[in-house]
Amino acid sequence: DRTPSITMMCGSATAATAAGGLPTMMLGLILLAATSVPLADGFAYAPNFITKIIEQSTGITPVGLLDVGQTNNDNTEDEATSSVEAIANNNDFQGPITTRFPPEPNGYLHLGHAKAVSFNFAVARAFQGGNGRCHMRLDDTNPTKEDEEYVQSILEDVRWIQQGLEPFTAADDTDKEGPWYGNVRKTSDYFQLIYDAAVYLIKTGDAFVDELTAEEMREYRGTLTEPGKESPWRDRSVEENLSLFEKMKNGEFENGRYALRAKIDMSSPNLNMRDPVIYRIKHESHQATGDDWCIYPMYDFSHPIADAVEGITHSLCTLEFEDHRPLYDWTAERVLKADLVSCQPRQIEFSRLNLKYTVLSKRKLIKLVEDKYVTGWDDPRMPTLSGVRRRGMPPAAIRLFCERMGISKSDSNIDFTIMEDCAREVLDDESPRAFAILDPLKVTIKNWDDSTKEDFGVPRHPKKNELGERTVPFGKNVYIERSDFFDLEGPEGLSNGGRAPKGFKRLLPGGKVRLKYAYVISCDEIVRDPETNEPTELVCTLYPETRAGVTPEGEARVKGIIQWVEASTAAKVQVMQYDRLFKVEEPGKDSGEFTDDINTESLKIMNDVIVEPSVAMDALSMIDRIQNSSTEDKLYHSALTYQFERSGYFALDSSSTEENLVFNRVVTLRDTWGAPPAGGRGGEAEQPKQKSQQANPRKQGGGQAPILEDARRVALRAGTILEAGPHPEADSLIVCKLDCGDKNEAGEAEEPRTVVAGLAGKIPYEKLTNRKVVCITNLKP
Repeated sequence: DRTPSITMMCGSATAATAAGGLPTMMLGLILLAATSVPLADGFAYAPNFITKIIEQSTGITPVGLLDVGQTNNDNTEDEATSSVEAIANNNDFQGPITTRFPPEPNGYLHLGHAKAVSFNFAVARAFQGGNGRCHMRLDDTNPTKEDEEYVQSILEDVRWIQQGLEPFTAADDTDKEGPWYGNVRKTSDYFQLIYDAAVYLIKTGDAFVDELTAEEMREYRGTLTEPGKESPWRDRSVEENLSLFEKMKNGEFENGRYALRAKIDMSSPNLNMRDPVIYRIKHESHQATGDDWCIYPMYDFSHPIADAVEGITHSLCTLEFEDHRPLYDWTAERVLKADLVSCQPRQIEFSRLNLKYTVLSKRKLIKLVEDKYVTGWDDPRMPTLSGVRRRGMPPAAIRLFCERMGISKSDSNIDFTIMEDCAREVLDDESPRAFAILDPLKVTIKNWDDSTKEDFGVPRHPKKNELGERTVPFGKNVYIERSDFFDLEGPEGLSNGGRAPKGFKRLLPGGKVRLKYAYVISCDEIVRDPETNEPTELVCTLYPETRAGVTPEGEARVKGIIQWVEASTAAKVQVMQYDRLFKVEEPGKDSGEFTDDINTESLKIMNDVIVEPSVAMDALSMIDRIQNSSTEDKLYHSALTYQFERSGYFALDSSSTEENLVFNRVVTLRDTWGAPPAGGRGGEAEQPKQKSQQANPRKQGGGQAPILEDARRVALRAGTILEAGPHPEADSLIVCKLDCGDKNEAGEAEEPRTVVAGLAGKIPYEKLTNRKVVCITNLKP
């Protein structure tokens, strides 16, 4: 059931301090009414002013929008009302509802473009009742900066980001299916028609050939507070303008000698309307048309014409084009009047995507590549789509991120953590589990026969039985993580007063630990490096009666559980442990130079990582499949992802070969950005507690935010109410026992959560039992 009845509960295990009082972390209850809404695949945006404009102007209701209700603070109505002035009434609409994604092929797409890709295609899918479709068009009007390499990269990125979504089917003889509607379109396909539109404007007195230089045009343009001056050549005759424009087309003038300008209003408060240039001379070979043309239209002129030719009904773009909309409409109205096109599209703007801890400026990205701060455009630390794809970010995670950011007219700077959380959510669901030892420490089982091997069949994914099992071999020698052994007698123990860190439950000298899915072992002897005194091998005893999670009767359960890899069947791989490329939220804002804020620890290369044999077999199989895949149905190395248990999510890198497998860390298991290293050898699972009086993290540099222990961090959890009753001290509250699916390291169910809610007198207790709810809880009780 995709639309269950959901109750939103907010609370904590802390009781109210007085009658009617609320605990610090408690919020009011929100009930969400159950609704039956048809869902469009891959579309989960909340209703916004654009979907409302389209619905109002077409009379077609979108499907699949989240039902978030309407509040007094909801400004959707105001935004729609202010924007709908530029939208035709219902009787002006001519379907089908058509959007487009029109990048210029002069660079690589980045995460900022991902929002435009996601939303344009999602709108088309949402308005299925209007035969929604989305075109893929390359706005290739500037041959100086464009290249076929960029064309192919853009098309590949758009295909990739829509992987897993229902394709569009062209309504023609071909019935072609694909990630966009019909064939790839290019503005250059319409160069002759755009030229004809310019000739029409000359004939109607709406355009003229100018001789002012670019510098003189800037001087004549005026300022925001002063009107511009008309060009001395503004009143040329129609015949002279037609003659000069024909000669421009025929290549009779050098670059910059003449330009065609629209004749609009040099006193307009909008600078874009002060006789803008619409054609310029460029003796450049075009990547699509070759040397057929030596004059090229400006983007502001060609864009509305290309939209109109293709029947685009809603031209969705980012806010920097808002001031260009009057010119867009001016052009679209005239080409429609000229009978060169049959419809007039409408432009609607929304805020662009800005991300903290990265840069999206094309100039800055080029500098990163050219000055070798990164290895290339697909460096996994880059915000390019090719970079995040190589790193292992699933396309579903990118779409989820864009959907959660929503659509508005308000610019915002989004925390990079939100995108990482989306990656965790998708990868947790999709990625099989595996054992990988990043920093190996050898363990020898002294009471195990050298030649004996035992295979354990363990699930590939704890929540997806359909993925089957993998075989994990066990033998006399295994590797464990160095961080899973705390050496009381070595340097780390001496620095901690000969005591283990508080809460450390893994292996100690003379102590016991469980090897996950296998046996309990105890550490009897430590073999050390004679120079550093560091452990190089542990000699241990195995307890056969503890196989596969069994605790013998009368013995205490061993709490510590660690991963391991059998030595003789293990595969050695290289791991690229990536982190954020910049150490501050807004690179260059305080330092003055964005490259000064590069995080020098954004990449750690680990050459001696040990993985279980199933990982190597899967990777080799993927490499073989990739070599035989087609362009239209392309496979990527990074499609093979794993949760390396207790380490993070990792993906196969495109540089992998049969002889050298390389894995990239996509994201950690939880957000640890800026956290100081754990004391001793605690590893990621053992983060130290921080004092609440710690200095302002932003003043420390490097994003050194204190990490809170799990009992003080909160998250939204789904669960089932097991029982409910009155609060002992507050008449307005109730106390519920809630099953949130918590499990300990052994995979056993934890005790139910105690959750407080403001439901007293609203719903009978018996009707709450077995109710599915969403609540705000501590990460750990």
